[in-house]
Amino acid sequence: MIWHDLWNIQIPPLEKLLRTVLVYGGLAVLLRLGGKRDLAQFNSFDLVVMLLLANVVQNAVIGNDNSLSGGLLGAAILIGLNAIVVRAVNIHPLLVRLFEGRPTTLVRNGRAIPKALTRLGLRRADVAAACRRQGADDIGEISDATLFPGGALVVTLDKAHRDATITDLRNEHDRLLAQIRTELATLRRHPHSPEEPHSHRYE
Repeated sequence: MIWHDLWNIQIPPLEKLLRTVLVYGGLAVLLRLGGKRDLAQFNSFDLVVMLLLANVVQNAVIGNDNSLSGGLLGAAILIGLNAIVVRAVNIHPLLVRLFEGRPTTLVRNGRAIPKALTRLGLRRADVAAACRRQGADDIGEISDATLFPGGALVVTLDKAHRDATITDLRNEHDRLLAQIRTELATLRRHPHSPEEPHSHRYE
């Protein structure tokens, strides 16, 4: 009896499939409408929402089925569906905008954009903290900060606060080398420097 209840699916597999697909699609729409406010990290509120969501949609997925095989079937459907969606999104740019949205500029020329922060439900302090993790001491040092759909914040510092790159070092090396060569060529053309005025000794 126990073995039978453990493996016997109590609802039709087609119903299990439909339940899983509909819950997945509904959650995708709700999360899309909720915006990309995570900045690539979870805070305590996000964790609470995720835990509650898992509990709320549990019955919608399993229905009246408490069997092990039904749970494994639902998990397999969910993983397979997610893999299909991820591959489709990677292939078609239109699906990226549909499921994930577009990149949003949060900071431009050292100033935060209030409308963008309000629309995404972000605080200026959250953006400033995320920018500091990428090397900016203050928002005023940032030329551009863009939040991408996955929650990644890409920060571009202005030239005055940007670290030197290998290309910058090579350019500076070439400039100094050219300056030295120019001065050496000048010395070769004029080997004798003007005589210095005689110093006067006072007895």
